[in-house]
Amino acid sequence: MKGVAFGQYYAAESPIHRLDPRAKVIMAILYIVCTFLCKNLAGFIALVASALLLTLFSKIPLRLILRSLRPILVIIIFTSIINVFMTRGEVLLTPESWKIKIYAEGLWNALFMILRISILIIGTGIFLTYTTTPIALTDALEYLLSPLKVFKAPVHDFAMMMTIALRFIPTLTEETEKIMNAQKARGADFTTGSLIKRAKALIPILIPLFVSAFNRAFDLASAMECRCYHGGKGRTRLNVLHYRAVDFVAMMLVVAFGVGLFFLNRYGFGYTLS
Repeated sequence: MKGVAFGQYYAAESPIHRLDPRAKVIMAILYIVCTFLCKNLAGFIALVASALLLTLFSKIPLRLILRSLRPILVIIIFTSIINVFMTRGEVLLTPESWKIKIYAEGLWNALFMILRISILIIGTGIFLTYTTTPIALTDALEYLLSPLKVFKAPVHDFAMMMTIALRFIPTLTEETEKIMNAQKARGADFTTGSLIKRAKALIPILIPLFVSAFNRAFDLASAMECRCYHGGKGRTRLNVLHYRAVDFVAMMLVVAFGVGLFFLNRYGFGYTLS
């Protein structure tokens, strides 16, 4: 769980780190759309190449990015198995002992699903949490959601809550690991037994975890009050955000990438999702 990407900031001097945080939020949304535009082998090859280029330009170690996929391995494996056995098409293998059929289309769909989920996590992690500090992300979200102020929406409070939630994900996962190690030292077993037994074994973890989370929330609220924090009204910023030409160029590159994927879906090669 320490490898979870959300909430972790990796300090480095890279072109992506220097981009305006508002531009990175927009680029992250566009990149998510791009991951769902891919429908054939050519498109997914381009998508994997884009993820490698993002890793190269962000100057984030590849092992750190790959480690962020650990928490979703169960989801990846589960969705892959469903695609392998539930997609119909050309029979590739029929094991007699299993009494089931494996289809070529199912294997392709499983591969595409693995790539899509993995690159989705990698891309959003690079654009947002790995290269953007929590304060910059708060300012970016508040600016992008500022039109909602017309409807009296608490935009600043909403942006602050989202950023604090992202920031405390690694903290809570580390706290969970500490509690689990403490319970294991007392003889707790979380890996054997029936599903109900293992679920009951998690209760000694959840209760102290919730207590710790509430204590951290109260401490954070007290610290913000002691610093005279009263929301976004009349708040000034030390670093005022300004768009630069490179920010618009970066956003246009992501848009051009999406257009390229659209044409690859129509004129590309390889297996195509139905």
